[in-house]
Amino acid sequence: MAGLYIHIPFCHSKCAYCDFFSIPIRKRADAYIDALRLEWDARHHELGTSTVNTIYIGGGTPSILSIPMLEHLFAWLPTQDVEEFTIEVNPEDVTDRLADFLRHSPVTRVSMGVQSLVDSELKTIGRRHTAAQAIEAAHRLRHAGIDNLSLDLIYGLPGQTSDSWLSSVKRTLELNPQHLSAYSLMLEPGTRLWAMAQMGKFSEVPQEMSEAMYHNLCRLTARHGMKHYEISNFAMPGFHSLHNSSYWNLTPYLGLGAAAHSFDGITRHSNPSALHTYLADPTECFQTEHLTRTQRIDEYLMIRLRTAEGIDLSDYEARWGVDECRRLLHTAKPHIARNLLVAAQGHLYMNQDSWLLTDSVLVDLFPDE
Repeated sequence: MAGLYIHIPFCHSKCAYCDFFSIPIRKRADAYIDALRLEWDARHHELGTSTVNTIYIGGGTPSILSIPMLEHLFAWLPTQDVEEFTIEVNPEDVTDRLADFLRHSPVTRVSMGVQSLVDSELKTIGRRHTAAQAIEAAHRLRHAGIDNLSLDLIYGLPGQTSDSWLSSVKRTLELNPQHLSAYSLMLEPGTRLWAMAQMGKFSEVPQEMSEAMYHNLCRLTARHGMKHYEISNFAMPGFHSLHNSSYWNLTPYLGLGAAAHSFDGITRHSNPSALHTYLADPTECFQTEHLTRTQRIDEYLMIRLRTAEGIDLSDYEARWGVDECRRLLHTAKPHIARNLLVAAQGHLYMNQDSWLLTDSVLVDLFPDE
């Protein structure tokens, strides 16, 4: 099995918190889609004999593309054995025509960035839609027959309060999404929000409030019947993200497009975050990084401890050896004693009440170079 990620870097405008590579859409969108095809033809051999079973089109804003452009893109994608095909959309782009097109395309899952259902918060972070538009977009997708809908929220936004966050979560859950992703606001250098914070134009939400927002989120999603299967991800039974889960299982994936990354378990390829560089040679423009054994163990620990399943110790031993497995369990003992980590039924995983402390636990679990 393998995953395929496709990055669409075009956006109408840049959100204030976003540090992903994105640019305003220009006349080169058609050329970009042609370049994606060239890259796929030149690089799909990197997946070996693995079958592509998940496809994820992210951005940027994939829904900014016209329907003819999406048809051109979908026409060559290897969809014959795909179990899950996700595309990201923004609420303001979801027309009845787009929703109907997606329903009759190979797409099986739609992920929509809502971020908040409070208009003042949306305006502050530079979103182009209103709360009402987000709700209407969800209804449009449902009416068209989209039955696997994932919605995104952000907590810790400027001006957000505990009550406004609770309102956003409750109203989002009323839309009955199959999946919900919720992320704490990160002030990334170079973003507008980071610059505003540096100038003292707003203060970050206090840590205690952010933690309370997270725990309220966990409580409400559990009451709604969702399984909390990864730190930031919640799903109704049978609707966890197969594509994201493949990342967490270290399944090989190929990333196409500007700023996309690929990983085969040992080697990471990264494409340039520059449209002109990518278009000049989409087949050979990537840089390569070979991870050391220690780096791979670090990455495995970081990824797996973010999940409810945690680390399968038999898998860990098979990958890294008996001695490394013993070392891990030895260093984990103090955290198990404090009930931050749990060792049970052949797995080592974070106590979900302590998930926000994962990073501090990981520092002790990493092997020495």
